[in-house]
Amino acid sequence: MTVEGELLWEPSAERVAGARIADFARHAGRDAAYDSLWRWSVDDLDGFWTALAAWAGIRWTTPPTAALADASMPGARWFPGGTLNYAEHALYPTCGVDKDAVAVVFVREDGLRRTLTWRELRTEVAGIRAALVDYGVGPGDRVAALLPNAPEALVAMLATASLGAVWSSCSPDFGARAIADRFTQIEPTVLFTVDGYRYGGRAFDVRATVTELRTHLPTVRTTVLVPYLDETADLPDTVRWPELLDRAATLAFEPVPFDAPMWILYSSGTTGLPKPIVHGQGGILVEHVKQLALHLDLGRDDRFFWFSTTGWMMWNLLVSGLAVGSTIVLFDGNPMHPGPNALWRLAADEGVTCFGVSAPYLQACQKAEVALADLDLSALRSVGSTGAPLSPEGFAWVYDSVKQDVLLSSLSGGTDVCTAFVGGAPTLPVRAGVIPARMLGCAVESFDPDGRPLVGEVGELVITEPMPSMPVGFWNDPDGSRLREAYYDTYPGVWRHGDWIKIDPDGSCVIYGRSDSTLNRGGVRMGTAEFYRVVEELPGVADSLVIDTSAAGAEGRLLLYVVLEPGADLTELRERLRATIRRELSPRHVPDEIVAIDEVPRTLNGKKCEVPVKRLLAGVPLDQAVSAGALKNPDAMTPFLAGAR
Repeated sequence: MTVEGELLWEPSAERVAGARIADFARHAGRDAAYDSLWRWSVDDLDGFWTALAAWAGIRWTTPPTAALADASMPGARWFPGGTLNYAEHALYPTCGVDKDAVAVVFVREDGLRRTLTWRELRTEVAGIRAALVDYGVGPGDRVAALLPNAPEALVAMLATASLGAVWSSCSPDFGARAIADRFTQIEPTVLFTVDGYRYGGRAFDVRATVTELRTHLPTVRTTVLVPYLDETADLPDTVRWPELLDRAATLAFEPVPFDAPMWILYSSGTTGLPKPIVHGQGGILVEHVKQLALHLDLGRDDRFFWFSTTGWMMWNLLVSGLAVGSTIVLFDGNPMHPGPNALWRLAADEGVTCFGVSAPYLQACQKAEVALADLDLSALRSVGSTGAPLSPEGFAWVYDSVKQDVLLSSLSGGTDVCTAFVGGAPTLPVRAGVIPARMLGCAVESFDPDGRPLVGEVGELVITEPMPSMPVGFWNDPDGSRLREAYYDTYPGVWRHGDWIKIDPDGSCVIYGRSDSTLNRGGVRMGTAEFYRVVEELPGVADSLVIDTSAAGAEGRLLLYVVLEPGADLTELRERLRATIRRELSPRHVPDEIVAIDEVPRTLNGKKCEVPVKRLLAGVPLDQAVSAGALKNPDAMTPFLAGAR
C-alpha cells in the first residue's frame, strides 16, 4: 500500500520558470514562491484580484472603481461599477487566437467526431443569439437546456451569456422528475433539447420525457430541438436547431454588471428540491481564468479535456478553457465504453495536454489494471482528479501506469462556488494522497467546533474570506435566508462547506469526506473517504457504502454495505474486511454488520448517498429521506428499507 505523503513528482526548474503562475507573479511584482504568493492573495484580496484582472486582460466596457468594495460574507461586492461580458472573453480570448485554428473538438462514444474553428464557433453563436433575440430573450431571462456535452450546448450557453440572459442545463439522462424539480424553479422562456442520447452502446429517445417536461414549464414559449440521434427527428411545436443556423447574423455582446446572473447550477437535491445556485458573469470569468491559467497552466497551445456532463459543474469549468485560448475537447457517452481505456485513447488520438476525470474513474482504472502502454500520451502534461478524494494508491497508479513526468492535480471544491479551492500548482511537488495547496485567493482553513483554526488536525473546511465565484444568491431567495442557512449558520460570517479537511503546516491538505457523514466510534472520528480507501482496495469489493447510525450522543451501529466483484464470496470476504479494517484503521471501526448489495445508491452526479441512507435507517420515511428524482437509480435504495424496518 502506498504511503500517504510519499513524493511522486517534482517540477523541473524549466517547468517552474515557464509556468503561467510564475509569469503572473512577475507581472504582479510578487515573490513566486507559492506559500508567499498564496499568503498575499488572501491577505490583500483587492490587490490580488486587481492584479489578476490586469494580467488576464479582462475587457471592461465600464471599468470598476475597485476589486473588492465590501468583504462581508454573504454580500461581498466585487468590482463595483464594472461591466463586461463572459461570452466575449470566451469567443475572443485576450491572449489572441487564429480564427481558423480549432477551438472545439467533439467526440461521441460511437465515434462521431466534429470540430469547430474559432470562426465557425463565433458564427454558430451569432446565429443562435439572433434566434434568442427573435424569441424575446433579454438580460435576466432564463434559458434551459436538456443537452449532452456536445457543441450545441456550448453554442447555446455562449449565445445566452452574450445577451446577459441566464443559462441552466441538465444532462438528458436525468429523469423527467429530476429535470422538472430544477427547471420549474427558474421559469425559463426557451428550452433547448435533443431527441435522445447514446450511452454504453445504446440509444435512448427522450422525446416522451420532453413532452412531459413541457407540461410542467408553462413559461416556455419556444422549444428548440437538436436532432442528435436522428437528423430527421422531429417533435411537435418545436423549432429545429439547423434552421436557426441557416441565417446571417452579427455577433454582439451585452455589457452587464460584474455580478449579473450568468448561469444557475443545482445542489444534489437529495433531501428536498435542488437549491438553484446563481453565479455571476464576472465572478465566474475571473475565477475560472485564475484556476485554468495559474493552477492548471493552460494557455493557447493546450488541448483541455475533462469528462463531464452538462449537469455537473466541471462542464462549466471545461468550457471556460476557451477564455484562456485553449482548445476544449468534449466527449459524450460512457467513459468505459467500449473498454476501460476509452478516454485514454481519446487523449492519445486528440493530443490532449490536460486530462481531467473523477477520482473514482482513476481508481477503477487502477483496480482493472488498465493497460495504456500502446497509447501515445506524449502530449499529456497534466492529469486532473476531482469528485471525491483520490487515494494514495490512485496517485501512484497515475505515475506508474500513465506517465512519470506529469502534474497530477487533485482538486476539491464544489458546485456552490463552481471551482476548486484546494488543488495543485505547476510549481509544487506531488505527494501521494495529498492535495498540495490552497488555491490562490482562497482563504481555506480547518476549524474546530468553536471556530478556532486547526493545523495538522482534522476539522471543518471553511472559507474565511470571500471569493468572486461564490453565489450571488439562490434563485427565488429574495431575503437571502436560504443562502445563509446553507453556508453561514454554523460560523457567522464564515463559509462552512461541509467537508472534513486537515491542513498541514506547509499548506498541503487532505480531504476526508463529508462532515455530516462522519464515522465517530468511541470518540475516534474518521472521514468516510479514509474508510473507503481501505475497503475498496481489497480484491472482491467493487464498491461500498459505510453508515454510522450514531445520533444525539448515543453510539449506534456501524454498517458496511459492499458490492461484490463477480465470483467473490461474502463469507470469506467478511473476515478479510474485518481483519484489514482492524489493522489499517482501528479496532473501533470494525463494522458491526457487513451486507452485500447490488448497487450503491448515488446522486445524478455520482456522489454516494451516505446521509440519505443514514436518515432512512433512522426511521425517516423514504420520500422524506431522499428525493427520488435526485438519484441515478432510485431502486438502489430498496435494500435499505428492510434495514430501516
